[in-house]
Amino acid sequence: MATRGVHAHDRLYVDGRWVSAERTRDVSDLAEGGTFATVAAATPEQADAALAAAERAQAAMRESTVVQRAEWLDAIADGIEERADELADVIVREAGKPITSARNEVNAAAERFRRAVEEVRTMRGEYREGTTSGHEGWRAIVKPVPRGTVLCISPYNYPLSTTALQVAPALAAGNSVVLKPASQTPVSSKLLAEVVADVGLPDGAFNYVTGPSSEIGDVLAGDDRVNAIAMTGSSAAGKHVARESGMVELHMELGGNAPAIVFSDADLAAAAAASAKGSLKYAGQRCSAVSRVLVHESVHDELAGRIDEEMDQWQPGDLFDEETALGPLIDEGQAEWVEELVEDAVERGASLVRGGERDGQFFEPTLLTNVPHDACILREEQFGPVVAIASFEDESEALELANAGEYGLDAAVFTADYDRAMRLAERIEAGAVRINGAPSHGLGDIPFGGVKDSGIGREGLGVSIESFVQRKSIVL
Repeated sequence: MATRGVHAHDRLYVDGRWVSAERTRDVSDLAEGGTFATVAAATPEQADAALAAAERAQAAMRESTVVQRAEWLDAIADGIEERADELADVIVREAGKPITSARNEVNAAAERFRRAVEEVRTMRGEYREGTTSGHEGWRAIVKPVPRGTVLCISPYNYPLSTTALQVAPALAAGNSVVLKPASQTPVSSKLLAEVVADVGLPDGAFNYVTGPSSEIGDVLAGDDRVNAIAMTGSSAAGKHVARESGMVELHMELGGNAPAIVFSDADLAAAAAASAKGSLKYAGQRCSAVSRVLVHESVHDELAGRIDEEMDQWQPGDLFDEETALGPLIDEGQAEWVEELVEDAVERGASLVRGGERDGQFFEPTLLTNVPHDACILREEQFGPVVAIASFEDESEALELANAGEYGLDAAVFTADYDRAMRLAERIEAGAVRINGAPSHGLGDIPFGGVKDSGIGREGLGVSIESFVQRKSIVL
């Protein structure tokens, strides 16, 4: 554990140099209480300066070679690994994440920069010939060129690893970057900026600005100098950014309300373990979390009992204890929202099997069974440690329930019937469907993103690099 105290991180990184901020704000310590850091709060003028710097750096980034960019990304990964303990400590404190999960996140961030190196080395252009009448003899070189400036807006729930999944592909593709982290969790991004500052990127190729979205968000997202936006956040925030941004490449990984559909022929022990983990990991504060468990009515009670037993392993505690599985929610407002959803479900007839109590920003791991189909928790993104179980009569009703609502990010199907699994996977309105397992996306090898209000585009390593370039045809 790092030495306790308030740490000053009150500078921005703009145009290859550290810049003092006119204002600062405090970041809460979710592990031990109080304040653990002060951070810069950028002015609109400083956000504008970051965009100007990124635009100036575009020429140097376009001229950089794949070999140079690979060296930069490898060096960033090395720097993250060298500061792994410090970064994990910061993630525990600013995000309220248990230490084991925080260490895993740091490792994932470093690995994402290394994997981006592999992806950029395989990026190739094309050679094409004219094949239509009048175009005989035409030859074209189709080459990938950077889009320009990528604005990265990262979330509080994975403040380092998601940031890496945005920044690494953007730099790998030869773009300049402006990073705006979530207001609740800016310190891990500040440490990442310190790492990037030491690897030799052209001045302005990477910029770090932090501050309330209400003050600098529109300045960044609405500027014509931005050529692509990679954002992870709420659906409401994503829609606002999309309205402000205009005609740019958008990667919007937004809200979710993932269903796990459990049929009577499923391995119920495995389904229970996966559903509990899918719902409770990081206290449910994940867009891909299992938000509702839809189970065939014939095995509702058995599955509920098994999930109840699994939940014994998911208890809050000291965030620096290796055995702690759950921490607080990001703030008291989020805990109050989860409380409202649980109360609504109970008022409509759901059974509260365990939990349901809030203490400040802590919310007990909660199990709701027999949740009626009109309960808000089956439609809204909860972002809390609640397992909500509802039953269905047949496959048709299960599909109808799964597709109800505004979200379509992830889903899971548990069954021993291969044909049914594939049939449901094809018909569920979601960007990804996991068969016999909780939704999970690893390091970014598989494209990740949603439909409906869950987002626009897909993110990953290779898929993000591909969308952060444009194809230019040089015709002979």
